[in-house]
Amino acid sequence: MSLSLPIPVTTTHEPENTAWLGCLIEAETPGDVCTLIENLLQSQPHCLKARVLMLAHRKEQRAAEAQAPDPEELALARDALKAADGVRASVDGRRHALALLDAQQVVLLLTMTIEGSAKNLLANMGAHLQLGVRQLRHTIKLAELYDSHSQLEHSENLQRALFSISELSSSELDMPEMLREIHRIVSGLMYAENFFIVRCNPEQQTLRFLYYADIKDEDKPQTNRDMRLEDRRHTLTWYLLTQGKPLMGSNEQLLEQVNGPLVIAGPDSDDWLGVPMLRDGQVQGALVVQSYGTGIVYSYSDLTLLEFVGNHILTALERKEIKDELERRVRERTEELAEVNRGLLQEVRERHRAERLQEALFQVAQLATADIDENAFYERVHAVVGRLLDAKNFFIALLSDDRTKLEFPYFMDTGVRHQLSRPVGRGLSEYVLRRGLPWSGTRDDIVALTQDGEVVPHHIGEPSACWLGVPLKVDESVIGLVAVQSYENDTGYGPQEQELLSFVALQIANSIYRRRSAAALHLANLRLEHRVEERTQELRAEIARREQMQQQLHHQVMHDPLTGLPNRGYLRERLDRVLHGIQSDPNRRCALLYIDVDRFKVINDSLGHLAGDEFLKAVAVRLLTHVREPDMVARLSGDEFAILLEDIENTNTATIIADRVLQAVATPLRISGKELEPSVSVGIACGDSSYLDADELIRDADMALYQAKELGRKRFVVFDEALAKGMVDVLAMESELRKALRQNEFEPHFQPICQLNDGKVVGYEALIRWNHPQRGLLRPSDFVKIAEDSGLIEAIDWRLFELSCRLLAQHGLNDSFITFNVSALHLRHVDFDVRVMKMLERTGLSPSRLITEVTEGALLDNPESVRAVLDRLRNAGVGAALDDFGTGYSSLSYLHSLPLRMLKIDRAFVHELDKAGSSNSTTVVAAILALAHALNIQVIAEGIETQAQLETLVSMGCEMGQGYLLGSPAPMAHWMDPPASPGTT
Repeated sequence: MSLSLPIPVTTTHEPENTAWLGCLIEAETPGDVCTLIENLLQSQPHCLKARVLMLAHRKEQRAAEAQAPDPEELALARDALKAADGVRASVDGRRHALALLDAQQVVLLLTMTIEGSAKNLLANMGAHLQLGVRQLRHTIKLAELYDSHSQLEHSENLQRALFSISELSSSELDMPEMLREIHRIVSGLMYAENFFIVRCNPEQQTLRFLYYADIKDEDKPQTNRDMRLEDRRHTLTWYLLTQGKPLMGSNEQLLEQVNGPLVIAGPDSDDWLGVPMLRDGQVQGALVVQSYGTGIVYSYSDLTLLEFVGNHILTALERKEIKDELERRVRERTEELAEVNRGLLQEVRERHRAERLQEALFQVAQLATADIDENAFYERVHAVVGRLLDAKNFFIALLSDDRTKLEFPYFMDTGVRHQLSRPVGRGLSEYVLRRGLPWSGTRDDIVALTQDGEVVPHHIGEPSACWLGVPLKVDESVIGLVAVQSYENDTGYGPQEQELLSFVALQIANSIYRRRSAAALHLANLRLEHRVEERTQELRAEIARREQMQQQLHHQVMHDPLTGLPNRGYLRERLDRVLHGIQSDPNRRCALLYIDVDRFKVINDSLGHLAGDEFLKAVAVRLLTHVREPDMVARLSGDEFAILLEDIENTNTATIIADRVLQAVATPLRISGKELEPSVSVGIACGDSSYLDADELIRDADMALYQAKELGRKRFVVFDEALAKGMVDVLAMESELRKALRQNEFEPHFQPICQLNDGKVVGYEALIRWNHPQRGLLRPSDFVKIAEDSGLIEAIDWRLFELSCRLLAQHGLNDSFITFNVSALHLRHVDFDVRVMKMLERTGLSPSRLITEVTEGALLDNPESVRAVLDRLRNAGVGAALDDFGTGYSSLSYLHSLPLRMLKIDRAFVHELDKAGSSNSTTVVAAILALAHALNIQVIAEGIETQAQLETLVSMGCEMGQGYLLGSPAPMAHWMDPPASPGTT
């Protein structure tokens, strides 16, 4: 919408209007046009104020217009823009708003002195106003064109700058040149004469000024090293890097933007602008520009521009750093590879030389053992050495046996073979032989040795230009030397040539030694053959003597020295042969009678070992009288004998012989003036094809013997399947016990301990039970003996201890205590108390609620150690009780020396209390109670089974008791709702 008003014909103030129109035509900005329109209208009668508002172009408002429109004027102007006719008036009719340009939101506000005069004003000035509006539209469009052009130019400059920054990261410039170029680019976008770039490492808390340009700062930071971030604390750079937010303004304005004190580093600036460079929200560095005395103040557009440029600079820096680092690594790696390549080339050369050397040395070693004569050996060695060094002049010299002559078996000089032999003198060869060490030198070195008197020259033809000699040694003894020499001045022998010739010298010396040893060996062999023949005659006689001794030794090894009977080893061999024969003839049977002399230890201890030996001899004779060939009697050990019946028809044959043996041995016997009636127990095992070796049959006979002794001795028992099953059941029970531990089949049962005066339950004794998956609930008597023999009892006890304490701690039961039996086996461990305290800590049971029961037998095992353990437990709060009191040997001595909290009267005394004539038991119980009360020890009576026993104990003042009358052992669930306590009298 645009303004449309009638243009009246008038000539009023024509000169002024002409001047106004001239100014309007020359106006270039929307603000100038607005000012002309306002001045024109305000010059008219009754117009108090005229104002043109450009709501869509606030930035085009004139700088002189400092006062913003009041809310009423602003609302009136917006209503005019929304009205269909573009006109709105205030309620009092004095203020009018006229929409001049809807698209640009330009509104004319008039304040009149007389109500209704605005219409006349607009009618009179309509033509001028239309011209002004048209010029305003043109200037607005022109301003928009200028603004677009400026923005486009700014964008192009920024784009070129960013492109230049991006190109820098891939340029060949080094880092300082690249940073100077970045400074130049930023200076083209804003005032940046004073400019620096800082990078930081958040992980290491360090920073580095990569670039620093400042016209006033004389103390510039170093740009080639890192510094601690903490060293710049409270400076603008520190706040910029730690807060991660831009900072801009004077020192006073900057102080308001930081969250702490401000330390000014360097000269004060008029205006300071710094922006952080961020990567994934983390500060990686910052850009800073500042001005000194220029009057330049940085704007928010500069801040935004620097932030935008900073991101691209950070990317360029990172790329450049990565590129520089990659180039550095490439250079280092290239140098490393070059070094490795040089090493490999040297190694290849060394290996090539080593291969040639190894081949030559191998040929020399082969020649040393080859079956060739000496002359051919020397020639071939010379040929091999000549391929590796200058050996045209080569000789080998050997000392004679008397070491007075020097023989030259091989001497090649200038291509001529010589035969030499001379007395030992003072030549170079003798110098090497005398020192026993290799020597090499030039003509000057030889002259020096001559002047020192070490050498008297002796040479063929002209003197050598260089010479190398190595001694030949056999067992550190010098027998000669090998030498090479050259007459050419440009030839020399170094360490490598000396090493090669040393190896050749070793092989030559070995060959000479081998050849000399062969001759000596042949002579020695002749002498040895003669000596061997003599020694053979001697050895034959010696072998005959040894065979006789071995037969005697075998008899002694396989027979008992006391009785002369075969021993266990002989029996096993014989039995193995018999069983092997039965394997080939399954219908055949044999029998083994395992015999043990009853109570032989008593005879041996009473009459002495000599009498015991005579007794065993007599028993052996009686056994022999009842054995026929090929059966055998053997003594196995001590008082154990065996009879092997190699062939029997059935078991009755073995039992008949066993019965005869029992009767024969039982005949009275006089030994050492004493008449004895010996007896034996016999275990019989019959062998058939099911037995594979002797040990199995001996084992079964031993089982039968054990059963015979268990049944009362003086009898025989035949091994059968029932007996075997009994032994197997023990092994099966051991396996089941281990499985029960793994599968938690053990469960504690609790027997209540009551106060006898009122029947209140004050504690429980924990007793183990086994929930066997096939046999049901088993008592300790069904498995404890096997657990003890198999070593499982300790593990089972600890399972009982921990389960009992855990159940009591979980269910409470009125703070009642618990007792369990501790065997001597546990008390032998010095850390028993430590394990108990750890168990209480795991289960959560208070130490004061635990009582450990010990027996007098456990105390006898190691009194001092047990006392120390109980003391430590008492200090930790765990009590101790003495079980089965009154049945031991020294009960009274323990009461005053042990830290006891309770003692238990043995059930043997309690059972007698309700019987007639039980005065002794009553007296013992009364004494125990009196003694315990005197020592402040609580008493528990065990095994209360009748009302009469209970009443008697109550009348005697016994405090507590347990037994089937008061309650049988039951699981913990049973005592959660306990039955009524028995009545008391």
